[in-house]
Amino acid sequence: MVEALQRCKWAEGDPLMEAYHDEEWGVPMHDPRDLWEMLLLEGFQAGLSWRTILHRREGFRRAFAGFDPHRVAAFGPEDVERLMLDESIIRARAKIEATISNARAYLAIQEAGQETGEDFAAWIWNVVDGKPQLGDGQTVLASTPASLALSKALKAKGFKFVGAVTVHAFMQAAGLVNDHALTCPCRAAPGKGMARGMGPDAACPDSASA
Repeated sequence: MVEALQRCKWAEGDPLMEAYHDEEWGVPMHDPRDLWEMLLLEGFQAGLSWRTILHRREGFRRAFAGFDPHRVAAFGPEDVERLMLDESIIRARAKIEATISNARAYLAIQEAGQETGEDFAAWIWNVVDGKPQLGDGQTVLASTPASLALSKALKAKGFKFVGAVTVHAFMQAAGLVNDHALTCPCRAAPGKGMARGMGPDAACPDSASA
């Protein structure tokens, strides 16, 4: 049995969301700073939709100095007040302050990694033993044992707004988990699968052979 290829439903109907899904979502990230940025953006999403965050992503990047962790870690009270007036981001004081403290937590892990040889990226990927986990392509989970474990580890390092649900979304976005639907071309090749097209003759295998 085969089914027609179809982009994951959550990304349909918005050109920016579709491009994000096709080119970024689920592509394994191994750059420490990129992972840190994604974790922060997912934290801002808490209680909101990813669509809301994605449409403000460039605003976040401008407001938070290109997500340069050294510069963000140096932000003080005056920066918090400046950000509270910035309409291009989500103006939630607790999340803004958490971003600053999370920059400091990130730098602490990076500094420790100079001695251990394990940077933030390696530390994050340890939760899946360095290899993306493959979801079943059908079940929509809010969290998993892996996201709960990483959430606890992040909190122990001083990170905030990193609950198990937020961390699961982060793991999906950063490619630690491949949760593309069975019928999505990107399941086989995150970031590249849509190049296969979704015409009437395109088809993907069912769950038995996925």
